[in-house]
Amino acid sequence: MTIAITGATGQLGRHVIGKLKQKTGADGIVALVRSLDKAQDLGVEARVADYTQPATLEAALAGVDTLLLISGNEIGQRAVQHANVITAAGKAGVKHVVYTSVLHADRSPLSLAPEHLQTEADLKASGIAYTILRNGWYTENYTGSIKPALANGAFYGSAGEGRIASSARADYAEAAVVVLTTDGHAGKTYELAGDTAYTLAELAAEISKQTGKDVPYKDIPEADYAAALKAAGLPEGFAAALASWDVDASQGALFDEGRELSRLLGHPTTPLAESVKLALA
Repeated sequence: MTIAITGATGQLGRHVIGKLKQKTGADGIVALVRSLDKAQDLGVEARVADYTQPATLEAALAGVDTLLLISGNEIGQRAVQHANVITAAGKAGVKHVVYTSVLHADRSPLSLAPEHLQTEADLKASGIAYTILRNGWYTENYTGSIKPALANGAFYGSAGEGRIASSARADYAEAAVVVLTTDGHAGKTYELAGDTAYTLAELAAEISKQTGKDVPYKDIPEADYAAALKAAGLPEGFAAALASWDVDASQGALFDEGRELSRLLGHPTTPLAESVKLALA
């Protein structure tokens, strides 16, 4: 069986390829990438596949049995880009498409959700067997801010007391590999999140505990947080989006207690303390 992964040089894609190689070996794995140069270290066959250039997609998917469609990162353009991939997959005879969506896409207030929901609908209408992985937040989305928090003496955000059921990116990658390599997942939608939810105040307390420094959580208004992120060098639109997602988190958008992720994995998800330790290392 040939398994292809889109976005293979991205953070999630690299995790998936590494775990897939451990499970099946490198043969039969195809990395779909925009730049072959960036894929040289993956150790698997790489093919050029650009979401925005449909002509490249059908050829890239030739001979592929199962496709992991990792959602793109160009917010606002992803529904069309994903539709291009799904159409090409149908023409190429791909038998099963696994898609990385977002947690509770059908009721999420996140600005990310509508594009994911559109892709889910396109996939269901395609006639191809599908599995939808509704991934919750990656813990790295927050632990990536630990070093700035240490420099600033506080962890800033707009998530209030919202509980965040995130998990390590590696956990979501492992779940994808389980679905790609075992039977019984066709037609299913999985709501995937970490076993234990936390507030940003609890994250800040864990950072303080592991560093021996007082790093409190400081909740600030959405506009102030967006401005701070912009001042830190993020593009204005992305800074505004990040701040809005924090506000959504304050209203429960990133919370789930179904534990479907750990059931797929067959073991508990990565604890917050371990992710903090890794980020500090």
